[in-house]
Amino acid sequence: MHGEGYTVSVGGDAPARAGLDAPGAPGAADGGSLSHLAYLYDDERDFVSDITAFAAAGRRNAEPVFLAVPGRRGALLRERLGAESGSLRYGAMAETGRNPARLIPELREFIDQHPGHRIRYVGEAVWAGRTAAELREATRHEALINLAFATTPATILCPYDLTRLPPSAIGGARHTHPAILRDGRTRAASGYAGLGVIPAECEAPLSDPPAGAEIIDYRTSLREVRALVADHSSTLGLPGEQVTNLVIAVGEITANTLRHTRAGGTFGIWHTADEIICQAHDQGWITDPLAGRTRQPPEAAGHGLWVVNQVCDLVEIRTGRAGTTIRLHMRRGPRA
Repeated sequence: MHGEGYTVSVGGDAPARAGLDAPGAPGAADGGSLSHLAYLYDDERDFVSDITAFAAAGRRNAEPVFLAVPGRRGALLRERLGAESGSLRYGAMAETGRNPARLIPELREFIDQHPGHRIRYVGEAVWAGRTAAELREATRHEALINLAFATTPATILCPYDLTRLPPSAIGGARHTHPAILRDGRTRAASGYAGLGVIPAECEAPLSDPPAGAEIIDYRTSLREVRALVADHSSTLGLPGEQVTNLVIAVGEITANTLRHTRAGGTFGIWHTADEIICQAHDQGWITDPLAGRTRQPPEAAGHGLWVVNQVCDLVEIRTGRAGTTIRLHMRRGPRA
């Protein structure tokens, strides 16, 4: 199937468990195109076997391999495939991928380290136990992969655990991947929404801040905003480094308000048992769907949002003609 910058091989009549490097399997596509597949699995043994075969075939074909799988299955892959090398890298998905906006730049860095090569990537950004907000942002990330790497020679395989993930997450996989791999067979995804299309559930308005949130307006100075964040997070016992990071992140998004709008903005902060949440709203409009997912030099537009994504555990953005709301999440307690 050809379209929108993709070449996806569809082998619906292939025998089950044909293998991930058989003719008609992902990676057999034209070397200059992106192949982005959702890999649906329900058995750990098959998962380890399939991903091991996928990685081994890539190394035989001189295709550098990057594996980013959280938890036990990631450890099992390390046991099977051995230590990192110039052509094999493991990612810390459970930490880096906590904020899915960090994953595209991490993969871009790997691609840039191997010019002239088709690469293979396994990224399990959607895993059981994520919060609803994290699942939405992980689904957004999957949609943006299609845009970020549309002309990149890469085979990207995204595992989804059918036994543990909610139906909404599997539905998101079908909307954001041009093809589905299941039981060794690759088929076009009938629900694929198209290049760069973000599923509607990822764009739904954010919930209102709770009644106990501290809300202030800011117009010309950010001193009061920064002080509020520092006092609130320090009072809750957030470690000093995280307090500093949160103050920096809030400073970046509110400074953007003063830099790019005339009406100022509204800022709120609150907390749950697990995290501190900050939110800024202004009348600006972020038009680049990949904003914050491309490394920028300090003086460039977009650098601030890049910094925010690097230091926060989750960033939610809702933007349009009515304005922009950015919600930052910082976990409480020890960090990996």
